[in-house]
Amino acid sequence: MFGDLLQEAYGAMRHNRRRTALTMLGMAWGIATVVMLLAYGNGFGTAIQAIFANFGTKLMIVVPGRTSMQAGGQKAGQQIRFTMEDVDSLTTNLPQITHITPEVDKQSSVQFDTRTFTFDVTGDYPNVESVRALALSSGRFYNMQDETQRARVAVIGSESKDKLFSGRNALGERIRIEGLSFEVIGVLRAKMQEGDDDINRAVYVPFTTMSDIKDTHYLDSIWFNYETPEYARLEQGARAILASEHKFLVSDRRAVRIFNLMEQVHQFEVITIGLKILLGFIGTLTLGIGGVGLMNIMLVSVTQRTREIGVEKALGARRADILLQFLAEALTITFMGGILGIVLAFVVSLSVGRLTLYSAIAKNAEAADIRLIIAPSTLIVATLILSVVGLISGMVPAIRASRLDPIEALRYE
Repeated sequence: MFGDLLQEAYGAMRHNRRRTALTMLGMAWGIATVVMLLAYGNGFGTAIQAIFANFGTKLMIVVPGRTSMQAGGQKAGQQIRFTMEDVDSLTTNLPQITHITPEVDKQSSVQFDTRTFTFDVTGDYPNVESVRALALSSGRFYNMQDETQRARVAVIGSESKDKLFSGRNALGERIRIEGLSFEVIGVLRAKMQEGDDDINRAVYVPFTTMSDIKDTHYLDSIWFNYETPEYARLEQGARAILASEHKFLVSDRRAVRIFNLMEQVHQFEVITIGLKILLGFIGTLTLGIGGVGLMNIMLVSVTQRTREIGVEKALGARRADILLQFLAEALTITFMGGILGIVLAFVVSLSVGRLTLYSAIAKNAEAADIRLIIAPSTLIVATLILSVVGLISGMVPAIRASRLDPIEALRYE
């Protein structure tokens, strides 16, 4: 029976080729729009993930500030200053932390040969490589042996390398930081950088060695990453520990500023989901227009084939048989148009390539631009939408055909 239905549908479509082709193109354009809009939403989400992956997602940056509330007999305005004891307290009391590093930085004079520049020199533990999602383009990062021995070694950013060495190999060369000689052991891969951000002009040295450049008793910040989905509770826990150590109120958010990147990640995830829903809705409306066209064409087909329907009913065809006949024809047009539309969407997505997003305002940010990503889930959602639209568009004419009176149908001219 299924084969007979397809054969009848094919015969009807072949009889009206031009009309069938135009209807099929309308459905193809509609489903292609749905797929491309959903692909754009996927590409936007992937671009946002790439932006945060550049800096690290499960990352918290703790920076000391000044109290804004009176606590424990101390007036507001007291300066908070971190020491290594704070790092130890956080490590001991927060088992969710995977890596933690104190950080001290200073704008320093960096010299190679006759070239001298002012770069941000930062002292961290060796695990800062994973904490700050740093990637090497050549060489190695300093290790615990370098940290223990207070080795005068440095890992430089990509722009630092270009400015100091101008295309030459930097590994093994010696640079002078504040007049002290350091060996370059690694060069970092370029990171996404907005405007005048000096992220690629940084120079990293072991934390113990940093004391030769600047007093490291008081820390400029503490960085750590973690493994727990409860990032808000972890932030509150870190704030409570530091409040207990430095005698300020936990509610005093100016005393210690905690930059929690997962909060921003979550906010952008909500935005991405909302964007996908909006784009899917717009695509569905576009496909719905094609569905209206299909419905109109099928209604015209019912009118033109009224006498044929009357003959079929006179020969014993039931309402269900007539309904399935016209519904099969509508669904055949729908799914053939759907296949054509999906092929068109793939062709467009491959030809478009990269759409500018973050690279418009940031350097080295091509990975954070939008690419039309047609995921399997996109095809599943598009097929479901296509099925619903095709079913509704074909059902109305099919019901009308099945309800025709056979006597009136036979009289129709």
